[in-house]
Amino acid sequence: MIRRLAVLLTAAALAAPVAPAYAERSERVPVQREPASVTISTWGNGHGKGLSQYGARNRANAHQTYGQILDHYYPGTSPGSAGGTIRVLLTEAPTRSLVVLAGSGLKARSLATGRTWTLPTKRDGRVVKRWRIKPAGDRTEIAYRAGTWQEWRRPRGDAAFLGSRPTALVGASTYRGQLRLTPSGVVNVVGVEAYLRGVVPREVPALWPAAAVQAQAVAARTYAVFERGNVAAGRDYDLCDTAACQVYAGAAAEHPGSDAAVAVTAGEVRTYAGEPIFAQFSASNGGYSVDGGYPYLVAAPDDQDQGIPDDPHARTFTGPEITRHWTGLGDLVSVEVVERDGRGTPEVPGGRATLLRVTGTDGSVDVTGSTFRSYLGLRTTLLEIT
Repeated sequence: MIRRLAVLLTAAALAAPVAPAYAERSERVPVQREPASVTISTWGNGHGKGLSQYGARNRANAHQTYGQILDHYYPGTSPGSAGGTIRVLLTEAPTRSLVVLAGSGLKARSLATGRTWTLPTKRDGRVVKRWRIKPAGDRTEIAYRAGTWQEWRRPRGDAAFLGSRPTALVGASTYRGQLRLTPSGVVNVVGVEAYLRGVVPREVPALWPAAAVQAQAVAARTYAVFERGNVAAGRDYDLCDTAACQVYAGAAAEHPGSDAAVAVTAGEVRTYAGEPIFAQFSASNGGYSVDGGYPYLVAAPDDQDQGIPDDPHARTFTGPEITRHWTGLGDLVSVEVVERDGRGTPEVPGGRATLLRVTGTDGSVDVTGSTFRSYLGLRTTLLEIT
C-alpha cells in the first residue's frame, strides 16, 4: 500500500507600500516567510528487527516464558549453547595508554610469555595510586604512580591488567577480566557470562518481569557470540560497548535482578541450522516487526507491542533544521511520504515510510526512510507528518 502525505508550509507576504508619484525609483520589498515547521510523530523506537524489548515485557506480563518470547521473535530457531570470552572495545577509554587504579590483588600479565606479576600496593614506602601500561617499541612499559610515574617492568610484547576483583579503569568504569591496550584502544577481554552482567541491565530494566529479562539475556548472549564469529580479519576486538553493538558498562552496571536472569539462562543461545543467529533487538517495533534479511528475522504483526510509554513521540522541526541536510533546496515548502512498506498498524495504516520527498523553493530531493530517520534523529520510520 502506498500512502501519500504532504505538509504544506505557510508563508506570509508583507505588502509593499505604494510609491508616491514623484518618486525617482521604487524598491521591491522582499517577501518575508513565517518560521516554517514540520511535526513528525513516531511509534516505537529502533529498527524493529528481532526481539522487541517492550513486546517481551508485555508478553512476560501475559505469563509467557522466556522461551516462548524468543520463539515468537526468532521463529524457526532452537536453543543452543556457547561460552568462552568476548573482546570488547571500551570507547570512552583513552587510547594512548591504559591507566587503572591500584588495589589489592591487581596483577599484570605479559601476553607474549604468559608471565604474571602481582602488583605491589607500596613502593619505597609510598602508597601506589595508579598503574599504567603504554607501548615502548616492541615492549610494554608497566609503570606506577606514587607521586610521579616510575617505570616498574618492560616485558616483551603486549601486557594486560587483571585482578580477583573488578579493575577500575581511569576515565571509564570497572571491569572484570583483562584490560589490555591494542592498536584500536583499550579492550576488555572477559568471560561471556560476566560480560552479560554488564550488558543486560543497560539494555532493559533489571526489575522488569523475569521472563523478559531472561529473554534479553539470551538475545544479548547470542548477539555477542554471533559477532565474535564474524569478526573481520585482523580486528583486535569482537564488538564495542555502545548502542552501535550493544550497551556494556562493566561491573559497575551489575544488578541482582539481571544477574539472576543471566544465571538462569547460563550459556544459552539461539541457533538456526546449528549456528548462533544474528539476534537483533530494539526497544519497540511499534506493532509490526521489520524483515531483517534472515529467515528468523521476519516482518510480522506484534499485538503485544503497543509501543513505548510516550508513544506517539512528536518532534517539531523548523524548515532550516530539515533543509540543512541537502544543498540547493532553498526554503522548505513541504515534506511528504511517497512510499510506505504496506505493513501497517492501527496508528499508521500504511506502515513504515520507505521513501520521502523534501521540497523546497529551489528544488526537491527523494530520500529513503532510513536516511531521513538518521538525518533527523528520529526514533523510527513508523511515522506520520502533520
